[in-house]
Amino acid sequence: MRMRPTLSWTPAGDLPPGTTDLGPVVEVLGAGGVLVLSGAGLSTESGIPDYRGEGGSLSRHTPMTYQDFLAGHEARRRYWARSHLGWRTFGRARPNAGHRAVAAFTRHGLLSGVITQNVDGLHRAAGDEQAVELHGSLDRVVCLSCGAFSPRGELARRLEEANPGYAPVAAGINPDGDADLTAEQVADFHVLPCTVCGGILKPDVVFFGETVPPERVERCRAAVRAAASVLVLGSSLTVMSGLRFVRQAAEAGKPVVIINRDATRGDRYAVTRVALPLGPALTSVADRLGIPVEGR
Repeated sequence: MRMRPTLSWTPAGDLPPGTTDLGPVVEVLGAGGVLVLSGAGLSTESGIPDYRGEGGSLSRHTPMTYQDFLAGHEARRRYWARSHLGWRTFGRARPNAGHRAVAAFTRHGLLSGVITQNVDGLHRAAGDEQAVELHGSLDRVVCLSCGAFSPRGELARRLEEANPGYAPVAAGINPDGDADLTAEQVADFHVLPCTVCGGILKPDVVFFGETVPPERVERCRAAVRAAASVLVLGSSLTVMSGLRFVRQAAEAGKPVVIINRDATRGDRYAVTRVALPLGPALTSVADRLGIPVEGR
């Protein structure tokens, strides 16, 4: 499956309006068998910006594509300099009330699974260790030559040693862990090779234009087939890699409920879209279901 590098879409005028009624969310969760599909909007309350919401990073930032990354050393220098700085923010991020509510729903047997489009690892940190990370995770690094995996923290330490005192001021941090830096700020950054074979290192994430591993896609398709309903959290569903699972559920006659403040590309397939902030909305739902959420 190849991610289409679609960065934006224009909502059609015939999309149903959003609501503030959490009743449908309570109803589907109370029935159980819910598959959660989360996006960048779920992590904004952890200090990680989203792509397309108010103040979203796409207004100033175009994500690195797989083709750009492979194109040459300068592109990889630019990526790793920016990502190294961004990792300092990602490494400090902690699950917010929304992540903790989802983990509570899992513990109480209401969810059949969690699929996330995010690469921040916050579902795992909240306790959803079996969450399918559709686009991978920034906390792992893979060598494109020998296939060796290593922890991102290990590479971060090596990069700190190779680039002592590197602390440029970024214009912003993006959902893909990339910091906004100028060409001058990255010009002297030293990129490091794989310690096993000397090959090119890449974060274990799916870039725009890259193929999502087929076995991961099939695992998600199977999760949709097994679910009674799908609950979308904080995703505009602009990218086809997430939207296709919403379409699959709708075509199978399974209810789709969305919580997202702005219109999404999946609204036409949904029973309803709740236009509320995710943390307060999900903790309110948990309260109505009598489910305690850790950290409150």
